[in-house]
Amino acid sequence: MQIPLWLALIVVGLLGIKLVRPPWWLIALLLAGGYLLAHSLFAPAIDTAIK
Repeated sequence: MQIPLWLALIVVGLLGIKLVRPPWWLIALLLAGGYLLAHSLFAPAIDTAIK
């Protein structure tokens, strides 16, 4: 059985929010920061480092 990555991330994210209970502004900051970082000049460097 294969689970799509987006579904696994949603499940892990929801469990993390329920168990750790971080403030909503921190969640929004991490999501916005990740989105902006993925569309920046640093994206190729991050991609190379991950692979």
